[in-house]
Amino acid sequence: MDETRLSTRNPDLAGLRVLVVGAGKSGLAAARLAHGRGARVTLCDSAPAERIADAVRRAGEFGIEVRTGGHPPALARDADLVIVSPGVPTNVPLLAAARQRGLPVWGEIELSVRFCRGRIVGITGSNGKSTVTTMTGAILRGAGIPGATGGNLDRPLGDLLGLDGPQAWHALELSSFQLETVETLHAEVAVVLNLSPDHLDRHGSLEAYGQAKARLLELQRPDSDAVLSADDPESARFHSAVRGRLHLFSTRRETEAGGFVRAGRLMLRTEQGQDTLLGVSQLPVPGEHNVANALAAALACRLAGCDPEAICRGLLMFRALPHRLELVAEVAGVRFFDDSKATNPASTICALRSFPAGSIHLILGGRDKGADWSQLVATLRNRVRQVLLVGEAAPALERLLAGAAPLRTSGTVPRATAEAFAEARAGDVVLLAPGCASFDQYRNFAERGDDFARVARALAGPGETRG
Repeated sequence: MDETRLSTRNPDLAGLRVLVVGAGKSGLAAARLAHGRGARVTLCDSAPAERIADAVRRAGEFGIEVRTGGHPPALARDADLVIVSPGVPTNVPLLAAARQRGLPVWGEIELSVRFCRGRIVGITGSNGKSTVTTMTGAILRGAGIPGATGGNLDRPLGDLLGLDGPQAWHALELSSFQLETVETLHAEVAVVLNLSPDHLDRHGSLEAYGQAKARLLELQRPDSDAVLSADDPESARFHSAVRGRLHLFSTRRETEAGGFVRAGRLMLRTEQGQDTLLGVSQLPVPGEHNVANALAAALACRLAGCDPEAICRGLLMFRALPHRLELVAEVAGVRFFDDSKATNPASTICALRSFPAGSIHLILGGRDKGADWSQLVATLRNRVRQVLLVGEAAPALERLLAGAAPLRTSGTVPRATAEAFAEARAGDVVLLAPGCASFDQYRNFAERGDDFARVARALAGPGETRG
């Protein structure tokens, strides 16, 4: 194979043998994209065929060969290019064999950006990236700027290239798993919201996790814009990775270049001058963390060319995403909030700080990802009425949190929801912010949140609000 075919933008895939590893949404998107560019595609997944029957069927509709039940290294012998889904660890033997053969190993994002003609606002961080990506996309589209909103959020970039074009601005959520496998991704605006321990079961350390996030900044050019938090202590490590112009956002102090709060209003300070936006009290989503999210999205959109009026319109129209501090029911004056997307302790802490101290019944637990729970211990004191523990992590959390708050081992989300309501009084909050992955009892965080909402709404009697 002529290696120059893969060394540029718009690589020539015609007739090449492309192996896609992992048949989730990103893998299917990559397989379809490569197939549409003339490649001979094989899609493989470790799961048995019956577990991924829908993916097998959808791949078959495109004439894509599917191998199930494992990732045998021998598959690398028959490939010219390997595309790896973000959910597949980059050290599996098949990928090691591919690299040993000298094959390019890209992620779905890397494949997709090579065919992208528009510009990118890339958004990453441990917490808040889905919210900021959605806010950013809403502002851009409301301003009449074409493009797509997706990436790690909902739809892969490979499925969104129909919305691409020279005038497009794409708002892309990018996970650490996706950023591990990028080489040519260039974000004209790169936003890194924060850093806290997460996915340590895969990355091994906070340092390695942070290095994956920093790839977004390291691949920028000097004429690009980088947006970082001035409030998050761990974000200081990203300054050395910045290649473009640095802009900081803060809810606590004014920044020289970036976004901040003054007299209760969101403010931006950029090369275009100083802009006064809407008041903090006008934001339709609660919590200081959402003030920070709004500042980051507003700043990113201003740097992408949006005017202040369009930014204000977009923020005012924004509503909480499903499973992200979403009010799902109110029964007898008790409000039920679904923050199932809070899958690490830092996001649980953000959720807790969104409500008055002493009013919260917290549902916590699931599958631990190797997190550091020490900061949560301090936050729980005097802030929650009780903590209801669920899932695999419950026994360990019971030991770690002893003395920090009243604890109850409920085991499952439905049982915890009912038990919390039995102890709650009008004005209290039942909060699902589990700080853990959902895979011990559910297929994903959305299914867990839906289960919580179902039980909460079933508690409502005649005439009660069901959310």
